Amino acid sequence: MGQKIETDLQRFRKIVRGKVKSNLSKYIGRGEMIGKKGNDLVSIPLPQINLPQFRYGSKGSGGVGVGDGQPGQPLTQPQDGDGSREAGDQPGGHILEVELTMEELAAILGEELALPRIEPRGKKNIVTERERYSSIRTVGPESLRHFKRTYRQALKRQISTGSYDPGNPIVVPERVDKRYRSWKEFPKPEAVACVIYMMDVSGSMTDEQKEIVRIEAFWIDTWIKAHYKGVDRVYIVHDAAAHEVDEHTFYHTRESGGTKISSAYDLADKIINARYKPDQWNVYAFHFSDGDNWGDDVPKCLELLRGHLLPKLNLFGYGQVESPYGTGEFLEHVNELTDEHENVVVSRIPDREAILGSIKEFLKTGR
Repeated sequence: MGQKIETDLQRFRKIVRGKVKSNLSKYIGRGEMIGKKGNDLVSIPLPQINLPQFRYGSKGSGGVGVGDGQPGQPLTQPQDGDGSREAGDQPGGHILEVELTMEELAAILGEELALPRIEPRGKKNIVTERERYSSIRTVGPESLRHFKRTYRQALKRQISTGSYDPGNPIVVPERVDKRYRSWKEFPKPEAVACVIYMMDVSGSMTDEQKEIVRIEAFWIDTWIKAHYKGVDRVYIVHDAAAHEVDEHTFYHTRESGGTKISSAYDLADKIINARYKPDQWNVYAFHFSDGDNWGDDVPKCLELLRGHLLPKLNLFGYGQVESPYGTGEFLEHVNELTDEHENVVVSRIPDREAILGSIKEFLKTGR
């Protein structure tokens, strides 16, 4: 019975995996798969449902709070329709929730986008202990008994004591003959990575643009984590000045004022030099902006990229989200670097539907 249940479960998960893969673009664009990330699990509602939200009504339409009201007056008026106060007898819609691990999500993403595996280049100066069965002991559990060594030891004992009979070659191990496999701990260097996210938070970046950045950053994280034992994340926000912040502030802050992208690049360079040496870390940097930059700041940005950041990075990705207020000129300046540096990737992200293609552009190099 247990084997049949396991077979059915695997068949069900295969069906769900195929469903998710075939609709990956829809799920990514709507951000459904990152609604819940507790214990490294992501809940995927099938099909899509719309969450409740407040909507403002027309001004001057009357009601409590607009004009005079009477004690006991209901806040809302009954609505005309076919509904009934009595219990219904018709089935309602149901939402199926399935849970996939981060590893499964990364595998689905890699298969759908045909992404190559990342080849780490740096090694952090930390080690983990890896157990390897490479020695023999005289004590241990029976599950680790080394049969050849035990037989050989028993044969040697019987020959040395004269109890071995070549005409009747029976070898019976005793307690002193038993040998057991044992392990030793060996240090194993672990490749680790740092992902630096930089985002323009000037007044021209709307909440919708930030949501696009949030969704894309989640999937970039998912893919990079699938190839490293440890991943650090650094968040930088900037307008005319740059600041390192936590993840929540990164996605929820709202600034105003001018834009100097060079401030973010300069801060990222200082953080790398102080905490993430390129010969020890695999460093990835992604910058998201609407491309609206102070004109005199462009040469400094290119100088920082060419002379400081790009030689230290596995990959530099510039993603330009379209804003109704930004000029979008900075993309062309970064695009000039793609011919000179193979670790530079530029992506235009006009809306949520473009997120999947942008992820592929960023990660297709396998760096």
